[in-house]
Amino acid sequence: MSRTGALASPQRRATFSSLRSRDFRLYLAGSVSSSTGSWVLRIAQDWLVLSLTGSPATVGLTVALQSLPTLLLTVAGGALADRWPMRRIVQISYVGFALIAALLAGLTLSHAVRVWQVQLIALGTGVTAALSTPARQAFVHELVGPGQLRNAVSLNSAALQLAGLVGPALSGLLMGVAGVGWSFVITAASYVVPIVALARMRGDDVRTPPAQRAPLRAGFRYAVRRADILWPTVLVSTFGIFTANLPVVLAPYARTVFRNGPGGYGLFNTVVATGALLGALLSARLGRTRLRILMLFAAILSLLYVTAAAAPTQLVFCATLVAIGATTMLVNASANSTVQLASPPTMRGRIMAIYVLTFYGGTTVGGPLVGTLVEHLGPRTSMVLAGTAQACLCLTITVRLAITQRLRTTVM
Repeated sequence: MSRTGALASPQRRATFSSLRSRDFRLYLAGSVSSSTGSWVLRIAQDWLVLSLTGSPATVGLTVALQSLPTLLLTVAGGALADRWPMRRIVQISYVGFALIAALLAGLTLSHAVRVWQVQLIALGTGVTAALSTPARQAFVHELVGPGQLRNAVSLNSAALQLAGLVGPALSGLLMGVAGVGWSFVITAASYVVPIVALARMRGDDVRTPPAQRAPLRAGFRYAVRRADILWPTVLVSTFGIFTANLPVVLAPYARTVFRNGPGGYGLFNTVVATGALLGALLSARLGRTRLRILMLFAAILSLLYVTAAAAPTQLVFCATLVAIGATTMLVNASANSTVQLASPPTMRGRIMAIYVLTFYGGTTVGGPLVGTLVEHLGPRTSMVLAGTAQACLCLTITVRLAITQRLRTTVM
């Protein structure tokens, strides 16, 4: 082994090795604060709409308005990330989030808020997120470089999972103690942390994108031609149909299978989130992931879905959910880092936009699909079908990769 490899290997195995970068430490602190605030806003916003209208359907419409821009504008956000400094895009987006949350706080505390205002603000939040998400995804690569990308992506995922555990609980506490309006105040304040953190980064340490850019369509062509971009993207988007909509299955499990009500539903979601946090920390200890390892993680996840469907007791079911949460994070972090490492700097923003768009597209399609399966076939059968469908996809991709490799060997 070369001296360089000997020195790099321990660094890859260290769980928190990417934190050696001062700029990434700043970015991660901002990510924890802003993600927690976003969860506080999401829970408080849903509760506010329900309080104003008494209509769950209106709550759903508000959520849809916030999600819709992701499907419509993410590719434009990717092109923006490839043409402007990513740090500036990310910082402006956090300023936008802070102003939006402050506006909602002012309307709520003054008792002047109306549901149409909340919905317009939700749409504004969605537009800001859609235009900045590709830059926020690709900016991690600029902060740490390729050697620490997998570790940084995993630690950032762990931070998001931690925020997912803390944010909803904090939002509920704030609404109970101070009211909905002050929840939005806290959300606005949470975005100040990443704004300051980004301002304090050393400009010389942040890699600036090249000045010349390829046309927009070049990103699509490049993604289709590269197996290490195409297949992880297909895998994550298809798995997102089921994994991102797992709560749709867990609610009927709590109600009809184990009959433990809302408390059981909350327990199941907490268990999955805990597993995801553990998976993110485990992923941080791994080196670069090859496609075959990614496919192995995906195959294990498929098996776990079938195992969960057959779980005879709640204890076994919860243990399997921990494994599902952990393996889902391994799949997502592996796919994300694989795609970023395979993307040239001139097209990384657009390729990450394609990645994000397909994932959210699968999530959007999957919600009604999974709900229909659960309603007509039951939660256990739905879990079996999810695992089986994912296993078939893994097998298809594996066979395709094997054929491609054999053809290359034959030509050589």
